[in-house]
Amino acid sequence: MRRRLIQSTLAVVLVVIAVFGVSLVIVETRTITETAKERVKSEAVRLASIVDSRLLVEDKVTAEILGDQMPDDRYAVVRIPGKPPIEVGSQPDGDVISATAPGEEGETVTVQEPRSSVTEEVARTLLIIGLVALLAVIAAVLLAIRQANRLASPLTDLAETAERLGSGDPRPRHRRYGVPELDRVADVLDASAERIARMLTAERRLAADASHQLRTPLTALSMRLEEITVTDDPDTVKEEATIALTQVERLTDVVERLLTNSRDPRTGSAVTFDLDEVIKQQLAEWRPAYRSAGRAIVTSGKRDLRAVGTPGAVAQVLAALIENSLMHGGGTVALRTRVTGNQVVVEVTDEGPGVPAELGSRIFERAISGRNSTGIGLAVARDLAEADGGRLEMLQAKPPVFGLFLSSTPPRKDPDEETRRTVR
Repeated sequence: MRRRLIQSTLAVVLVVIAVFGVSLVIVETRTITETAKERVKSEAVRLASIVDSRLLVEDKVTAEILGDQMPDDRYAVVRIPGKPPIEVGSQPDGDVISATAPGEEGETVTVQEPRSSVTEEVARTLLIIGLVALLAVIAAVLLAIRQANRLASPLTDLAETAERLGSGDPRPRHRRYGVPELDRVADVLDASAERIARMLTAERRLAADASHQLRTPLTALSMRLEEITVTDDPDTVKEEATIALTQVERLTDVVERLLTNSRDPRTGSAVTFDLDEVIKQQLAEWRPAYRSAGRAIVTSGKRDLRAVGTPGAVAQVLAALIENSLMHGGGTVALRTRVTGNQVVVEVTDEGPGVPAELGSRIFERAISGRNSTGIGLAVARDLAEADGGRLEMLQAKPPVFGLFLSSTPPRKDPDEETRRTVR
């Protein structure tokens, strides 16, 4: 591209120089020639007037006297009636420019100038024009190179940006080049890079959330299946199989919720549900794990509470808090329920060392963990709580107390949404 731009610019400049340069040479040549003729004619008239003035006073007219009045490169012949011609200077060889002027006393003065002087002046003019044309070509080449670099370098840079996007590097470069069209392309590429980055972040977050949220139900399901494999009691097998089916339903609910949130994280399916059933389910799932660790998990507080939310999401939030206490806490884990205003609160606490001071304000951020864990459990739990209008907070650092706040007021139904559902 650079070469084509340089060649096209140079071609335009050469065409302009050819058209105007040739015209200028012709005009200058004619002008110099006409000027030389006028100069010789003026010299002849001037000498004729000198001869007239000397003849009127009957003074002598000699070659020496007239020679002092003429340049050395000219030749003149003065013809006075009744006298021999008077020659002034040396007669030039070759082609000459000649002019004759008559005098008032009947004399004639002929002045000649060698045409070579005109040729030399034309040559000097052509040389000047040629130098100017050469400078114009050099300037055009330099300008073309600068313009080519200004246009080609941004295109190369934009191509590299597009290649980076194609190779999976979505970082925007935010470079601008001072050319509106190229800046527009750069804006589009940067916007595309930001969209791709958001998409990749959402996909990575979905994968991390899925792996974390599916891990607990899968672990519980695995424990139930192990119980089935080691027992021969049909009643125990039936009980464990029923619990395993419940775990499968939870897994299905988790997958559906993950897919729904990946499309629109604001979409919720809050309903009024029995909070005791969710807590009872969690106790049944986690008691084997706590029993294996030599610890206990208990519940206390108000009973027969009904809360607003998605039962599966609430179960996942509680599972994240219980698992967090199992991994990072100590002693007995307690789930306490209480009512404050129009909200139902489920508190999860243990007898462990609590949350370090440096993590207190960042405990719900992703990738923040006190030990070698994923650091996304509490972040996912808070997102699940907020999706249905609830909230998850750390009420106390030592000993640790986490509170899940759920509304006890049934959600208002949107008439338009009900109409849309009826139409569907």
